[in-house]
Amino acid sequence: MKTFVYIDHFKGEVQPASWEALGLAKSFGTAIALVFGAGVDDVVKAAVEYGADEVLVADDASLGDYRAETYASTLSALVLRQAQDTASSLNPNLILFPTTARTREMAAMSAVDLNTGVLTDISDLEVNGESFVATRPIYEGKVLEKTVCSGKPVMATIRGRAFPKPNREEGRSGTITKVAAAGEAKSTVEGYSASESAVNLGDASVIVSGGRGVSNNPSLTPPDGMDEKQAEVWRAQQGFALVTDLAQTLGGAVGASRAAVDGGYITYAHQVGQTGKVVAPDLYIACGISGAIQHLVGMRNAKVIVAINKDADAPIFKQARYGVVGDLFQIVPALTQAMKKKLGK
Repeated sequence: MKTFVYIDHFKGEVQPASWEALGLAKSFGTAIALVFGAGVDDVVKAAVEYGADEVLVADDASLGDYRAETYASTLSALVLRQAQDTASSLNPNLILFPTTARTREMAAMSAVDLNTGVLTDISDLEVNGESFVATRPIYEGKVLEKTVCSGKPVMATIRGRAFPKPNREEGRSGTITKVAAAGEAKSTVEGYSASESAVNLGDASVIVSGGRGVSNNPSLTPPDGMDEKQAEVWRAQQGFALVTDLAQTLGGAVGASRAAVDGGYITYAHQVGQTGKVVAPDLYIACGISGAIQHLVGMRNAKVIVAINKDADAPIFKQARYGVVGDLFQIVPALTQAMKKKLGK
């Protein structure tokens, strides 16, 4: 069985779920990586080292900036060319993508060209005869749906951290084949602006999140001249400094509940939940988060959940493997110091 795996990257920085998709493809048979862009030698090298049996490379100036029309056209032309060439050994049964904003757009456009469909945000994939049966969460993660695509080749975007990432074998060699870019750009890229957070919660293996409770430290006296709201935000920022210290000690990212974001304690980029990011880290530590259902749907797939809250009846404890009932302003600094000692930091 042959699988194409699109390696999604921005200016050479690869989305980690691309490697997870490559590992999934290897479990089915032959994995052929697709790398599009300009000056992508490093991405090609990484694809080989992560296990690609072959890499098809469209390295062209027209692909220097991601534009859906050129990228989707290049993919469509490549697949159609393989399908029409009876001597080709590269005709894919399956095309995998990591789930990103770019790949959702690109896969959908290419599926129209190829007269097939796209299975989106899947968390499992199995072969049943000649069909691929995909599992994906629906209804805010409350239900898992099994679905198939009747079109050929099957196209699917995989949920980040749902599949294991293969080990990288430095110096591994593989077959690299140049392919042509296709399509005419209908749009231009005027520039880029940095997002408000450099942290990608979706890729983090450890997340430490704070909720409204981080603002409830009565021992802190705010500076003179602050009104009640300003004092609340100031206290919350001191609380989030403790959350950040623990996250940095563990090599993780800082998350937040919607209540914390709505309160102005931290920016939306950190929000976890129904209206924020859906995450699946190895470890999720919830500090001062009560556990509203809107938050739980965003982090319930974490492998280990630790809850710290002074309310023993908080709903978060029903989801947590480990629960600590107590004052987060005492527990979090103590936990941070213990981890620093344990990790030699």
